[in-house]
Amino acid sequence: MTGRLDGLVVLITGTGGGQGRAAALRFAAEGAVIVGCDIAAPGAEETVELVTAAGGSMTSTTVDLTDEAATADWVGEAAARNGRVDVLYANAATTRFSPVEQLGVQEWSFVLRHELDVVFLPVKHCWPHLRRSPAASVVLVGSTAGLRGSMTNTRAAHSVTKGGVIALARQLAAEGAPYGIRVNCVSPGMIRTPATENDLLAPGHPMRAIAEHIPLRRVGRPEEVVQAALFLASDEASYVTGANLVVDGGWSAVLPGA
Repeated sequence: MTGRLDGLVVLITGTGGGQGRAAALRFAAEGAVIVGCDIAAPGAEETVELVTAAGGSMTSTTVDLTDEAATADWVGEAAARNGRVDVLYANAATTRFSPVEQLGVQEWSFVLRHELDVVFLPVKHCWPHLRRSPAASVVLVGSTAGLRGSMTNTRAAHSVTKGGVIALARQLAAEGAPYGIRVNCVSPGMIRTPATENDLLAPGHPMRAIAEHIPLRRVGRPEEVVQAALFLASDEASYVTGANLVVDGGWSAVLPGA
């Protein structure tokens, strides 16, 4: 029995933990050859060990995705080693939150670099390889922050970058269509990861009780986002491009209760 991504070379950014690790494990289980990267080497190496122990195929490199030369080298080496690039899952991102009156230019620029540049640069350097693939697909990671404002989280820069990622997916879908490259976006709501546990879901944060306001009455799991991304990356979504698939338990679809 073949997997849904059998034999495809899949590049995944941010595989050191959270949704990136979940994606590496799930995509490898579906037969993909995984090429991962992360700024944090220990977590990324642990992910490789987990994938290998589960019978999958994965390599990983330490890469600063805000560095164009380093990103180009990572993509080039992956293509040379595997002979192709079929799928890019641009998962990596790092953000910061501040009220707008306290949001300095340095922090603003940091968020743009670490949430937009880290998406654009892998796409740019994967694009020539994707044009040669008969199964080319790109999955970007947006957020409900790119769709709605928030009364409980001060996130102007984050909202701008995630709105930009969603817009980028639509434009790339247009530019990729003549070459058969499908480009879609998955936009998670509140997901329980090591990062959110230490920030938005930490004791005392206003967002900690957010599950009470989510129609499905719980915070999501990384694997639930990855399942949506897997669909978009696979041939099951062969007629889907330019879409933004929201995975948020209905959070952004309803008005708040009393």
